[in-house]
Order: sequence, then C-alpha cells, then structure tokens
Amino acid sequence: MQPLHTAQVGQLYRIAEVQASALMPDCDRQLNELGFLVGEQVMVLRRAMPGADPLVVRIGMSTFALRAAEAALVCVQLEHDAASIAGGRA
Repeated sequence: MQPLHTAQVGQLYRIAEVQASALMPDCDRQLNELGFLVGEQVMVLRRAMPGADPLVVRIGMSTFALRAAEAALVCVQLEHDAASIAGGRA
C-alpha cells in the first residue's frame, strides 16, 4: 500500500483506505463524498510542475485536482496487486 500522492502517473490503482487527519478534520468525509471509496479504481493523470502539487486524478468518470496533502490521505494498491489479494481471500 502507498499514499496516492506517491503513485506513478498513468498507473491504475485501487483505493485500499481513506485516512482521517487531525490537521484536515473533514477531508476524509469530503473525499468519500467525491467518490474516493475503498475498492474504487483511481489513476493519477498528471502532476503540476514545479513541486508536483496539485495532482490531476481520475476516479470513475470524474477528474479532480487534489493537493498532495489531500492525496496523502488516500492509500492505494496497484490494480493487479489488489486483484491478487482479493483472489487469495476467496
């Protein structure tokens, strides 16, 4: 698992967890309302330069710009890793 802000551009991931943050108390709820839910597929489309903040992220049919601090709350797994883990549990 890794935070979304460290994900490779163009790689398909699956959301494993959306964490709460004491510094941004409503951010996890807001991300959930936007569709950042456990099990959803997500991809980083590009990063702004310089500093790579914000990230342009696609989830479902929607595209969002997330600050790196927001994306750090979303934990993801590579899509093929997530599928193999789920397959092992069945």
